[in-house]
Amino acid sequence: MPRPAERLKKLLKDGPVLMGVLNVTPDSFSDGGKFSEPGRAYAHALNMVEQGASIIDIGGESTRPGADPVTTEEETARVIPVIRELKNKGPLISIDTRNAATMKAAMKAGAHILNDVTALSHDPQSLPLAASCDVTVCLMHMRGTPQTMQKAPQYEDVVEEVLRYLCGRAETCIRAGVKEDNIIIDPGIGFGKTPDHNLKLLKNIGRFVQTGFPVLLGASRKSFIAKVTGDNSAADQRVGGSLSSVLWGWSRGVRLFRVHDIKETSQALKIARAIENA
Repeated sequence: MPRPAERLKKLLKDGPVLMGVLNVTPDSFSDGGKFSEPGRAYAHALNMVEQGASIIDIGGESTRPGADPVTTEEETARVIPVIRELKNKGPLISIDTRNAATMKAAMKAGAHILNDVTALSHDPQSLPLAASCDVTVCLMHMRGTPQTMQKAPQYEDVVEEVLRYLCGRAETCIRAGVKEDNIIIDPGIGFGKTPDHNLKLLKNIGRFVQTGFPVLLGASRKSFIAKVTGDNSAADQRVGGSLSSVLWGWSRGVRLFRVHDIKETSQALKIARAIENA
């Protein structure tokens, strides 16, 4: 059995990889706490795997705009039971957290990937922990904190600034001992960006692919979709916009997508690939 990091590399080489979103929080922007109970979370995770998810990304602290932080004790209590149930069921398991104590507990329980919205910068223990383990890390860009990130975010050049930040964080991680081929970068759609910033990042997503690092694209159900279309749609009514973002990313070389709607995304990507190969 290949180690998880090697397994992920093979998946990325072979084709699109879907990371299913599993928020075990009572205040998620996308599902309103629908999966905060461990049994329902576990069942939903298995359903996403059946529909085509290779990774389940489990989060116990909401990072939606304005969300309040929770203690690491509460965060860990939310995610560990689900990780333990999933660890022998096939998918790679990602822990979506910015806290080193939660990362450590999650890896001990069976998680394979660290997905940090602060690119391992929030907790001073996160980077040493990642460097001491042969684990894949997802480094995301976020301007500010969940409490402040959507308060009039400004950039001179959003693409250049986000790209520079992520390359800088990757270099910092490598110097600290993280293996270069264990690093994934994520431009952080919706995290401290206006709709226009998000569109510019999406338009130029190929620039991120050109860094050589695998790119994680997480535009699924984000509020910019409703703002761009002007229809004030609820999160679960933004599937069309989510799919459009995925297909654009695929056409520009992105191979890893963090999504809520696995079945629909899988179908869309299969058709896109069939058209390419016809």
